Amino acid sequence: MIDPSDVAAVHAQLGREPRAIHEVGHRCPCGNPDVVTTEPRLPNGAPFPTTYYLTCPRAASRIGTLEGSGLMKEMQDRLADDPDLAAAYRSAHERYLAARAELGSVPEIEGISAGGMPDRVKCLHVLAGQSLAQGRDVNPFGDEVLELLGEWWKTGPCVEVHGG
Repeated sequence: MIDPSDVAAVHAQLGREPRAIHEVGHRCPCGNPDVVTTEPRLPNGAPFPTTYYLTCPRAASRIGTLEGSGLMKEMQDRLADDPDLAAAYRSAHERYLAARAELGSVPEIEGISAGGMPDRVKCLHVLAGQSLAQGRDVNPFGDEVLELLGEWWKTGPCVEVHGG
């Protein structure tokens, strides 16, 4: 069961009621959740492939800036030129699928991970979320994104939640 104060923090981060949280996937050094692990099916029955959902608005904003810089295309091009990188990225895809399978089976998204894996790079938020939740050395591009983000928490929590 997820702590109500964590649900309140995620609600404040997203600006809406969070859906289908299984657990906190990673906790920011500031103390708030920054990634939640979500159920593979939302309460309304819709499949939800994003197992590791980045919730920190500060990190998400910085990642949005990276996406706008052309970084995804550069990463995509590197996949085609570097077989070891492509193999590591495919392994990240398989780890993502295995983690989601532990939460439940959703036939509609079977074999589909997130972020463009294993052949494309289309969402750096997902890749960073996986690196935070599953640890470094799982997703090479997620690790690169985290390095580029720097210490997004350094100025303090992105949201303050009181009470609980």
